[in-house]
Amino acid sequence: MTLPFDGAITRYFETEAPDPVREAIRAVPKGAILSDGYPYPERMDKHDYEETLYALQLELAKLLRDVRETGKRIVVLFEGRDAAGKGGTIKRFRENLNPRAARTVALAKPSDRERGQWYFQRYVDELPTAGEIVFFDRSWYNRAVVEHVFGFCDTHERAQFFRQLPGFESLLIDEGIHVLKLWLNVGRAEQLRRFLQRERDPLRQWKLSSIDVEGLAKWEDYTDAIAETFERSHTPVAPWTVLRTDDKRRARLAAIRALTNGVDYAGKDAAVAGPPDPAICGGPDLWHA
Repeated sequence: MTLPFDGAITRYFETEAPDPVREAIRAVPKGAILSDGYPYPERMDKHDYEETLYALQLELAKLLRDVRETGKRIVVLFEGRDAAGKGGTIKRFRENLNPRAARTVALAKPSDRERGQWYFQRYVDELPTAGEIVFFDRSWYNRAVVEHVFGFCDTHERAQFFRQLPGFESLLIDEGIHVLKLWLNVGRAEQLRRFLQRERDPLRQWKLSSIDVEGLAKWEDYTDAIAETFERSHTPVAPWTVLRTDDKRRARLAAIRALTNGVDYAGKDAAVAGPPDPAICGGPDLWHA
């Protein structure tokens, strides 16, 4: 089988990955959690997960109905390390929602015209109208982390981003838009295990990019950029919600509850809708831990 990027991920695993990461992937059985500090030793039981997911997706349907009837506007940002589960989590949010009122925004590399615009401008164009939920699969925080780590922006551009960011997000919230910022975080060994699985699965190879491959050796650079981003953008007005996603099942449920618990809507079942599991969902202190 031909592997994408000439098997660069396997090669990294075999020759460059830190020994503890390599040993964890080889030693830990399928279904077990690789990260030492994760509060659960194994993935959530599939039956329990599917039962709870169904109940939460009913709550999402109620939420969207209320959003359409009342004209609420909701933005959910999905950020995090590569392979942290952003796409899969968004899928569980949206799979039973009307796509006309609940849409995903995943912007490609900016065009020449967009590069000449105010940085936030192309994101503003995608903000929800009345009665709509928008899920951003990566967002304006690209400048804070990915662009910085790979040198796609200079020091001045990033400093300007952080100067303008608090005011920009405050304007959204003052306008009445409910903004939920989710940071999905995955351990280093689990991230590499997921990349290896994608590399060998023809149906998921499309998920891999050159950024993923090159980013494997930039773990610490990402860590520094993430830490600075939390320090400069976790505010009382627009706080971060951090999810530990080494178990995708628990993380998806916690992400949905982070939204349903934080918004009032007609017919809400508080026993189902939240709050999320505090062992894997919290503020940036959880990420530092």
